[in-house]
Order: sequence, then structure tokens, then C-alpha cells
Amino acid sequence: MPHITAEEVKKVSRLARLQLSEQEIQLFTQQLGTILDYVQQLQRLPTDAVPPTSHVLPLVNVLRADEMQPCLEAEQVSAMAPARKGRFVQVPKVIETEPA
Repeated sequence: MPHITAEEVKKVSRLARLQLSEQEIQLFTQQLGTILDYVQQLQRLPTDAVPPTSHVLPLVNVLRADEMQPCLEAEQVSAMAPARKGRFVQVPKVIETEPA
């Protein structure tokens, strides 16, 4: 029976940049343990005769074909940007540098 510890849940939540309360950590520890138990049950099923598939339904790609079209010039794109730095579009920093 696979077990997941509260420390492992804390580590994963920190890597995902989630702030969990102690109550949430305990809840997720129990829920993830239940999920892992179920996955272990599924791994015992004989699947040797089952062909690999990416989806249970026969899906067909419904996207249009790629066609070359004219694109905007760099100056046009730069003119639409709310903030620029030289010839580049300036965006706010979204990655924190706090150690994991």
C-alpha cells in the first residue's frame, strides 16, 4: 500500500507555489493516499491484450490545414505593445526567485 507523507505534500505544494494550511495538508495527504491506493489496484489488472490508445473514442483532427499567410511587421507589433524596451515588448516579471 503506497503511503504519502505530510512532508511530501508540503514539498509538492511548495514546488507548485501553493500555500496550504495544516488542515489542507492533512486532507490532501489522506486524499492522495487514497488515489495512490486505487492506482496500485489498477496496476494489478492484466492489460497485455489491450492495444495502446491515446483516447477511448475514435477522434479525428478537426483543425484546419496550415496555410502561409502574411504576418505583422516587427514595428507594427511593437507599436501595439503597452510597454516597450528598445525594439522588444516589455512584460512584467512572473517568475519568483525564492528557493524551492
